Amino acid sequence: MNFLAIETSTEACSVALVHGDEVIERSEIAPRRHAELVLPMADGLLAEAGLKREALQGIAVGRGPGAFTGVRLGVSLAQGMAMALDVPVVTVSSLQALALEAPEDDAAILSVIDARMGEIYVAAWRREDDGSVTLIDRERVDTAAALVLPEASAWHVVGSGWATYEAILRERIRAPIRSADGARYPQARHVAEVAARCFRDGEAVAPELALPVYLRDKVALTLVEQGRA
Repeated sequence: MNFLAIETSTEACSVALVHGDEVIERSEIAPRRHAELVLPMADGLLAEAGLKREALQGIAVGRGPGAFTGVRLGVSLAQGMAMALDVPVVTVSSLQALALEAPEDDAAILSVIDARMGEIYVAAWRREDDGSVTLIDRERVDTAAALVLPEASAWHVVGSGWATYEAILRERIRAPIRSADGARYPQARHVAEVAARCFRDGEAVAPELALPVYLRDKVALTLVEQGRA
């Protein structure tokens, strides 16, 4: 199957092309430049594979949570491309894609994205024998100080939330931390990895049903909350 995967929910802008059994990807840490990069990335991958857009049989996209503008951009592009090509869409949790950045062993995985305003987007996962990850705690927005995690013998922590709140998260994670990397972001290759199973299992949807996930509605602090009024 030929399909594109897009992930623009965080500082990383990435696009992956699944072409039969091959996956090729372009990715760049480029805050606020996603809109100018994502389509040229997609066209570059198609040119590299010798494919035209009409050869695509589906579009996959990271649905969030993450930066509101990035999530909206990715989902809107996926919808527009899928409508133009008359192909279905698979939306993939950006926290799930991030979890797949963790080492593959028996430790639980905490994917945590800095949500700004003192909060984090967070979820806990279990690694399966086939390399996939299964949610063991709900995806949510929370403060690092209020985080409560399920029992685990050890943890891998991935995501920008660790870079921002490492000291607090160390206090909240009771089991040994086997690895922690605050410089990891959701990547299109992992969106594609999850989406491939969804396409195979008939879980793709019509473009208009491909919806973003924000986890919260508030996007900015008031002047009072900023201490400026």
